[in-house]
Amino acid sequence: MAKKNRSAPAKGLRGSKVGLALSLGSSALAVIRASKQVRRAKSSHDRLNTADAVAGMLPLITSAALVLRQLRGRRTRENGPETA
Repeated sequence: MAKKNRSAPAKGLRGSKVGLALSLGSSALAVIRASKQVRRAKSSHDRLNTADAVAGMLPLITSAALVLRQLRGRRTRENGPETA
């Protein structure tokens, strides 16, 4: 029995505006959740948990920045080169 490729429709969304917007939204939610974790760790005065929470936020922030850069690049290409 052949296994179905369930991620095939997602591949089409990856380069689209909608896919990039969904990726940015999920990254933003993950950053919000991680920032709550940082606040909880700081309130308990546990330095190790705080460091762990901050370290967990860094890749999320980086991925959100990469998606924003892709969106800006798309917008620049759609508008064409600006001439002054």
